[in-house]
Amino acid sequence: MIRINLIGVERQPTRVAASFDLSQQVPAVCALIALLAAGGTGWWYWSLRQESQRLDAEMAAASREVAKLKSALSEVEKFEARSALLQERVKLIEQLRTGQAVPVQLLDHISRSVPDSLWLTMLQQDGATVTIEGRSTTLIALSDFVGNLGSSAILQKPIQEEVLLASLRPAATE
Repeated sequence: MIRINLIGVERQPTRVAASFDLSQQVPAVCALIALLAAGGTGWWYWSLRQESQRLDAEMAAASREVAKLKSALSEVEKFEARSALLQERVKLIEQLRTGQAVPVQLLDHISRSVPDSLWLTMLQQDGATVTIEGRSTTLIALSDFVGNLGSSAILQKPIQEEVLLASLRPAATE
């Protein structure tokens, strides 16, 4: 059988002692400060470690990028060296081509002016002066050669005063 007490009994509430005396409060505060300091130090260590790992990853990526850029830079330097060399060659070819026009035209005109019974032994150019030496079987071939040379705008017949004066003066007698 079950018994139930319907008349309530008054009970007195129990009190918990929540107050600390001073000798108990100082160690608790010190322990709390020590726990906060340890937690702060741990968090600081953890954040520094995360930052260090991030920076290490960035440095590794940067070193890989530097290696790629070094190879690309060496290829660019090789290309620039080749480009400079080719530009120098093109410049030299253009310089030769511009300087080649008159001598090529001169040789072409001289070769067309040579008659059958005349052959050339030397052709020399010093600045604007061209000296031609050769052999001929007849004076008519020589005359034809000189006449053919005079028909070009490239060559002009010079008037050499020294040669003319020497031919006009009588030979000196001793």
